[in-house]
Order: sequence, then C-alpha cells, then structure tokens
Amino acid sequence: MNSATNTLPVTLPTDMDLVMRVMPMPSDANGNGDIFGGWIMAQVDLAGSVLPNRIAKGRIATVAVNQFIFKQPVSMGDLLSLYARVERIGRTSVTVHVEVYAERNPAKLEVVKVTEASLTYVAIDDEGKPRPLPPQD
Repeated sequence: MNSATNTLPVTLPTDMDLVMRVMPMPSDANGNGDIFGGWIMAQVDLAGSVLPNRIAKGRIATVAVNQFIFKQPVSMGDLLSLYARVERIGRTSVTVHVEVYAERNPAKLEVVKVTEASLTYVAIDDEGKPRPLPPQD
C-alpha cells in the first residue's frame, strides 16, 4: 500500500456495531513501537465474541479464524475502534466479520482501517460440547 493511501479519509461502517474501543499500552508493543499482531488478534477475538454471545445466550468458544488481514501497522497512541457484523447464523455457530479502525495523530486526526477478520464461534454447554442456538427473536 502506498503512502498516499494512508491519508485518504475512511468512512466508518454504518452496517456494523461498535463493540469495543481500546488503546494499546507500551507492553503491547515491540521495540519499534509497533503493536504485536498477537495482541491485535486477541482484541479482535474479544470484540468478535460480543454479538455471538448475545445470540447464544450462554457460553461460546472460538472455533475458527476464517480470515485475518493486517492492512496497516498499529502504533502506540492509536485508539482502536472494533466493529462487528453477524455474517451467518447456523444451528450451533455464528460467523462474524470484524473491522478495526485506528484513530491517530489527534492534532490532525487520521482514521485508517488497520485490520479485518472473519471468525466463527460455537455455542457450548457446561461440558464444552456444541449446543443448538436458542430461537432468535
């Protein structure tokens, strides 16, 4: 991606729910000040679980990371907004699309999409076995 792309205004998604906001801390960064990809993946997993948890009305577990794309690096000082949309509801599982946007440079605010992912969660019972989702209202 060229540097001109980084400065284009980003339109935040209107068809997705804002499910989480987080700011990385120094312990989440490598020696260059870039945030570890694993930390970002953990935040996406947390944010992605919000809507399936509401649908399942009980325990869920991440069963698959179907796709994960790092589009831009995340740096110290970035404020991340994580948006989610339900893509598919199955008998026991829910697939969610998550997009992550970073607000950076508050003096001359820039918003960039930094990550997007697709994850599938499965509803589980007390023994960790898949269970049917309750009827949807």
